[in-house]
Amino acid sequence: MTLKELQQHLEKNALTCNEEFKRLFHGRGGLYEEWKHLTVDSIDTILSIALYFEKKNETELLEMLKAFTCNTRYTTLVIQRRYLKDAPSEVITGEIPQDLHVTENGMQLKINLLSNKNSGYFPDMKNGRAFVRENAKGKHILNLFSYTCAFSVAAKLGGAKSIVNVDMSKGALKTGMANHALNNLDPKGVSFLSYNILKSFSSLKRKGPYDMIIIDPPSFQRGSFEATKDYEKLIKKLPQLASQNCILLACLNSPELESNFIIEMIEKFAPSFTFEKRLENLPEFASNDEEKSLKNLVFTRVAV
Repeated sequence: MTLKELQQHLEKNALTCNEEFKRLFHGRGGLYEEWKHLTVDSIDTILSIALYFEKKNETELLEMLKAFTCNTRYTTLVIQRRYLKDAPSEVITGEIPQDLHVTENGMQLKINLLSNKNSGYFPDMKNGRAFVRENAKGKHILNLFSYTCAFSVAAKLGGAKSIVNVDMSKGALKTGMANHALNNLDPKGVSFLSYNILKSFSSLKRKGPYDMIIIDPPSFQRGSFEATKDYEKLIKKLPQLASQNCILLACLNSPELESNFIIEMIEKFAPSFTFEKRLENLPEFASNDEEKSLKNLVFTRVAV
């Protein structure tokens, strides 16, 4: 794909953009070898760019993006260079509102485009949040590794009876509370617990059983969670936490681990759960190998 073809790709995808978040280009999926370092996101009138490593044509790319911004609906262009120390972000044109949020299926979630880590919003999980919202009504829900609690917002909008959000980061949970307030949600029945999940099973068990459990951990977070060794610990505890008719959404975003990593583990350590399906990923996040992309796996427990 040439630079001109990339521009045409962006122009075509931008035609259907509105205030809702949309990924315009997903080079990380590996479909375009020469652009695998690039992602382009539409956030209302903001064009957000991420560069994962440096290439010689970066200057030409940025000139094209600036021209694209001037000739379309966008008023702001922001670029994050993930390949530099601390992954700094730079506003090239326009400005970013202080309290920026994205819109997803009518739901509003806070996002920080100037963070030197991640923005607090994970757009590829949109179908997972939609699944939770569609299946939350009347349920008691456990949201593990809740981070900024987007799943909780979706569940509350879907009519969940109660939600227990668990994450080690107090800052992330504080943003999660703000996300609920942003959507004018009644906080009754929603809790935000700053726990080390792997050391808190007894406390979580006392608050259960849960009709839906969401497990969305980082693939690797030093001192906190390593999927290859810690996911098993979670799976072994599921029967103690789950109701007899529990729905489990187990998420994994590691390119090194395939779906069977979780499916076989549940067959071995939580056999009362049956694998139902893998949720489809968004088409704008297409990958040349779907097993290296996001895996949202749904399991159900059926009372005997």
